[in-house]
Amino acid sequence: MRTNAMSAPGSTLVLVDFQQRLMPAIAHADEVLAQAMLLARAAQLLGIRTLGTEQNPTGLGPSVESLRQFCESSLSKMHFDASADGLSELIRGTGSAAGDVVLAGCEAHVCLLQTALGLLRAGHRVWVVAPACGSRKVSDHALAMQRLREAGAGVVSTEMVVFEWLHSCRHPRFKEVLALLKTPAA
Repeated sequence: MRTNAMSAPGSTLVLVDFQQRLMPAIAHADEVLAQAMLLARAAQLLGIRTLGTEQNPTGLGPSVESLRQFCESSLSKMHFDASADGLSELIRGTGSAAGDVVLAGCEAHVCLLQTALGLLRAGHRVWVVAPACGSRKVSDHALAMQRLREAGAGVVSTEMVVFEWLHSCRHPRFKEVLALLKTPAA
């Protein structure tokens, strides 16, 4: 029976389109990147698989290197929904079930939204980390989060994800992950 909580062993973190040429146009880009970095670092410490996507990398450039280094692989795509370019298959590539997909990325109302909807259609449980998502307009971000909730995705904070991944203060990496949370964004 599936619960309404995510678990670290069944999770994949997907960083959607944090691309060099796109990020300067994103509202509050520094904070969005800082939250995504926190997720990526926590995922690395906890052994959670991290994938990236890049929308039309010829036009928008690669993902920012600070995040790209955490990705096991990056999916180059032309569709706004990364599922149309094989993301769901890439997630399932480990032989696991559909599982939980934790999403962060840009633009919240375009590629991130359409990717989340595609993953939901494919049977994944989707958790969208609102503070680690960005759009050029704050109003587009808000509308995307509202639509994602209505579509069945969980809209969560960075700390919600990290503490659910930890599950207990007795987790062997608890102190290391807690230190990440307490470190102010650079």
